[in-house]
Amino acid sequence: MQDLKIRTKSFTIECWKLCKNIPKSREYDAWARQLIRCSSSVGANYRASQRAKSTADFIYKLKIVEEEVDESIYWLELFQEVLDPSKKEIQILIKEANELLSIVVASLKTARKNRTKQN
Repeated sequence: MQDLKIRTKSFTIECWKLCKNIPKSREYDAWARQLIRCSSSVGANYRASQRAKSTADFIYKLKIVEEEVDESIYWLELFQEVLDPSKKEIQILIKEANELLSIVVASLKTARKNRTKQN
């Protein structure tokens, strides 16, 4: 779990660095703010899930992480299309976001299965 805390925090920082280097304009600014917001939420909500008070609370918080990672992928894909499509930083971030999404989805499946066993 510590590894995922580190990965989600690193993902947030790398998205911020990408946004810092995006050209300054009204159009890019709106998307950059969105990416910073949702990528920051990934790490923050993952950390919150680790302090969940119940399985239901854990699942609820992980669902937020799932949604925010997916939204991050959306903004990264848009940047990939309008900036240089071969831009390595964006490709790396999309790959990492997809890996995080897969981990979260697997964790949600396990948590739901365990909750069903408990009931």
